[in-house]
Amino acid sequence: MKEPKKINLSNIPTPIEKITFNGCSFLIKRDDYTGTELSGNKVRKLDYLLYEAIQNKSEYIFTCGGDQSNHARAAAVAAAKLGLKSKLFLWGNKKNSPDGNLLLDQFSGAEIIYLTKREYSEVNKIMLEQSKRLKKKITIVPTGGSNFLGIWGYINFVRELSTQLNLKSISGIVTAAGSGGTSAGILVGLSLMGFRKKVYAVNVVDDERTTRKIILDLAEGAVEKYRLPVKVHSEDLTILDGYSKEGYKKISPEKVKLLKQLAIQSGIILDPAYTGKAFYAFNEKFLSGRNKTDILFVHTGGIFGVFPKKKNYISA
Repeated sequence: MKEPKKINLSNIPTPIEKITFNGCSFLIKRDDYTGTELSGNKVRKLDYLLYEAIQNKSEYIFTCGGDQSNHARAAAVAAAKLGLKSKLFLWGNKKNSPDGNLLLDQFSGAEIIYLTKREYSEVNKIMLEQSKRLKKKITIVPTGGSNFLGIWGYINFVRELSTQLNLKSISGIVTAAGSGGTSAGILVGLSLMGFRKKVYAVNVVDDERTTRKIILDLAEGAVEKYRLPVKVHSEDLTILDGYSKEGYKKISPEKVKLLKQLAIQSGIILDPAYTGKAFYAFNEKFLSGRNKTDILFVHTGGIFGVFPKKKNYISA
């Protein structure tokens, strides 16, 4: 097995904290601590993807996401740190007063192309076409940084976990799932460490079937590409479906009320698109009515996504 190389933008290892919420204690992995401007799970993937971009002598990074994409913001900031230019293809409309991640995108010098939802369905094609027109060396980074290379950020996340706790002490890991790379990397990482644990992915963008396929295709593809001496067990993956019915860019009042309770009791703030929905599922499935749980919750960041939803958070 030959592990790919990476740069070291992410502030790792991130800590694990023990939290008590409404009388139930649990462990939370604070991947919101991977950086300040780079905060969240995306930078672990970008460590690998941008190393490759540098080796290829790229001048530009193209990537995509929603207009409040944590990944796009992390990519724009990381590109600026490395002296690269970035171009973001975002699903949404140009704002006169940008907020949250979008504000940081612009402040970091990213060029932004706004796409309708229909146009965004062909974003990979659009990025490829524009890259051909630009007479520069370009690296196209997929949505969420989730490809066979990017998920190494979460393959090695499991190795990091094993130095912080006895993996035998937990029975599963919960994380939000958008582009699927975090869950896929954890599946592969657990297999490499010789553990069979449940990975619970809370789908926030696509339906259950699509999310499951995305995650397993990424995990199995990485195993094949890097000739890893493991098997990915599909039965170890469970999609916790039905927690984003209001839509990827929205969050329901009952979810925000729960997040406010968590913030008051622990000082931990979760975002509306990813971690907020994942925690709502985690609370319903594993915390309510219990004294403790052996399921680990991964805080994948997203703090800047709170600000565009400030009215929702203030009224909770």
